[in-house]
Amino acid sequence: MLKMEFEGLSARLSGVFRKLRGKGKLSEKDIDEALREVRLSLLEADVNFKVVREFIAQVKEKSLSAEVLESLTPAQQVIKIVNDEMVALMGGRAKPLDLSGNPPAVLVLYGLQGSGKTTTAGKLALSLRKNGRRVMLVSCDVYRPAAQRQLEILAEKSGAGFFTMDTGTDPAIIAKNGYEKARTSAYDVVIFDTAGRTQLDDEMMDEAKRIRDAVYPRESILVVDAMTGQEACRVAQAFDEKVGLTGIILTKIDSDARGGAALSIAKVTGKPIKFASSGEKLEDFQVFHPDRMASRILGMGDVLTLIEKAQASFDEKKAEEMERKLRRKEFTLEDFVDQMKEVKKMGSFGDLLRMIPGFNKMKIDVDIDPKEWGRLEAIISSMTPLERRKPEIIDGSRKRRIARGSGTQVQDVNRLLKQFFQARRMMFQMTPEKRGRLRLP
Repeated sequence: MLKMEFEGLSARLSGVFRKLRGKGKLSEKDIDEALREVRLSLLEADVNFKVVREFIAQVKEKSLSAEVLESLTPAQQVIKIVNDEMVALMGGRAKPLDLSGNPPAVLVLYGLQGSGKTTTAGKLALSLRKNGRRVMLVSCDVYRPAAQRQLEILAEKSGAGFFTMDTGTDPAIIAKNGYEKARTSAYDVVIFDTAGRTQLDDEMMDEAKRIRDAVYPRESILVVDAMTGQEACRVAQAFDEKVGLTGIILTKIDSDARGGAALSIAKVTGKPIKFASSGEKLEDFQVFHPDRMASRILGMGDVLTLIEKAQASFDEKKAEEMERKLRRKEFTLEDFVDQMKEVKKMGSFGDLLRMIPGFNKMKIDVDIDPKEWGRLEAIISSMTPLERRKPEIIDGSRKRRIARGSGTQVQDVNRLLKQFFQARRMMFQMTPEKRGRLRLP
């Protein structure tokens, strides 16, 4: 199961706020104690200590105002202040790519080796293609074995054009020729994937500058691994000094990332985080919204992202039909497998549920390993139509028969039924108003 971004930090902060809510009226001592815990949580998440110090000072100043302390809901006021300051910390609002001017718009991706730069180039290409742009990918990495072939495959998958030259060619020459090819072929956007190193060095920076000077990029974007924490800030500052960055893309935000990079890098560098990437699929890529990320870190869910994912993945008629079924509290195993197929397009089911306020604090055990899909469908196919409609009737003997028919074990059948009943219970617990607003399938 994929981890929710910054799960540990979210859990710690949720605990702090839970204590605040239990106090009713707040004193200055209460706020000091809460902010001390917030400070420790942020430092443990590898957030830059200067950023933490300034953040805590801002929150404290606003929290100690008479308007907050004397309000009927002081704890909620403090939480709102923390949320607002966290949003500001991460850049305030989403910053779109600059694709203005005469085409093709030039985007150059920089970064250390292992940051996921080449995969990110493919994801960015697909994202732009979905918005109607004609995109070309250019590989300037002549050092890493198979780097050019990897980008070529990603170009094919994303529907983008591709250009590179022999590995013995100077990367700046490849960049210049790639730009000309994109221009004469009427591409709207050209994305350059540059070589990375395991660490910063003069040779790498010199090459980055020569590529920049060869193509005059509209956007110079650093791709950084979210797991690197404060180290990401140091890398970003070094690249900004040498090539002049315009933005950041955070990768691996679904990993064991502690949150330090997302909460530090925009403040430290003054450069916006433009996209966030997770997973290996080309679709696992989204615009970075500081307000939504703050909500997720603070345990408040992320309804807007969930809505966007649903709108992009679900058939409108199917969604309306499922909405009617949920209102009637009808949800069968046949519906379950149909919806799992649709949800699979969006990512982890557990992570999607955590985007819903309230569910994000629950221990959710409804995720299904992608490798298990064939087994899941085999189990359901081995059931009778009545069993699929009314799984409550499946007793021990029925489970043994279903397991034999699907080539699985009884415990596999039990696991599926547990996941189904838990998913159904949580979906029925949502009010009709929430289901209608979220347009959940």
